Amino acid sequence: MPYLAPMPIARLDTRALISITGEDAKPFLHNLLTQDVETLVEGELRFGALLSPPGRLLFDLFILGQADGVLLDVAADRRDALLQRLSMYKLRAKVAVAADDRPVFAAWPEASDGFIPDPRTSLMGGRRYGDANPDATQADYDAHRLSIGLPDPTADAPQDKTYPIEANFDLLNGIDFQKGCFVGQETTSRMKRRGTIKNRMLALDFDGPPPAFGAEVLKGELRAGEILSGQELSDKGGSAMALLRIDRLDGDLTVDGRPVRLRHPAWMGEDVLPSSNR
Repeated sequence: MPYLAPMPIARLDTRALISITGEDAKPFLHNLLTQDVETLVEGELRFGALLSPPGRLLFDLFILGQADGVLLDVAADRRDALLQRLSMYKLRAKVAVAADDRPVFAAWPEASDGFIPDPRTSLMGGRRYGDANPDATQADYDAHRLSIGLPDPTADAPQDKTYPIEANFDLLNGIDFQKGCFVGQETTSRMKRRGTIKNRMLALDFDGPPPAFGAEVLKGELRAGEILSGQELSDKGGSAMALLRIDRLDGDLTVDGRPVRLRHPAWMGEDVLPSSNR
């Protein structure tokens, strides 16, 4: 029998938890988030977001069903802001909203025993809350994320400037278009229904060091987008996420005068980009 190396496990210090308990916990969140929360069962993990009323991305989050409510896995540096916003929304709802100080762990490329499968794509392995024995780092996790072309909405999407579809939430099981109303639902549904999606977060490969955040991506002399988060994955080069115009990807792309290469990730459907970009 061949030797199977253990899956790497990393503690994700960029993530933190919020506990929502009480008899109204699920309907309260269901009316706010892009994801169906009312049908969430104990132990099930879903991916979603809280948007601004005009439909821009405010908070990306994972939603875990629990016996007494819901656990939210959110960006650590945005947890206090989300706690404040949820407290503002709850009004007379019978819910308790509180920070939960347990750590967040991830294992990849598959979900190890005791880890809940990542709902975005099986390529991201699984997540665990509470305790684990990490043998990898957050940088290792981010390198894997970039290697499969998956954006990090917190790092890549400036607050209240990016639409969730631009961050590929519609392709990563982050929006339930059948659930009915949620904050920002009208704009989100209209973009999907009318096919008015002009920009998407896509992976670019490069040689040498990562381009700076915000660096222009050019197709000839035309602006095709801008660089977001990036990481050197080897001594030869690495990958970066970029917000790109999907109508300007059919030629050679450059950043700071050097060529970059567009990558079509395995989890992205074949009909998302024009055929010349696949």
